[in-house]
Amino acid sequence: MFFPSREGRGRVMAASSVRINLRALLKEAGFTNPGEWTTRGLRTSFVSLLSDHGVPIEAISRLVGHSGSNTTERVYRKQIRPVITEGAEAMDEIFGRVHDGDAEAP
Repeated sequence: MFFPSREGRGRVMAASSVRINLRALLKEAGFTNPGEWTTRGLRTSFVSLLSDHGVPIEAISRLVGHSGSNTTERVYRKQIRPVITEGAEAMDEIFGRVHDGDAEAP
């Protein structure tokens, strides 16, 4: 992700300037520790929140500018909601419906 410099003329803002501006905005917004935030952290939070909300990995990949979901899964593998959770939730639903007081579990 690139941010244009204040001088314009097609120049890109230095990473340190982006961090300084981000932290100034966070301070103005009332964040308690704006110095601890990075643009990378915001991107990771963005991916995590979307994933936890059930947004498909393909959609998240497009939103963060990846050409496919492989990169998103590899880079953010700890943040992407694990597929095993979906299987566990399905099993809970299956066994929950069957054993809602109808009979004892085997």
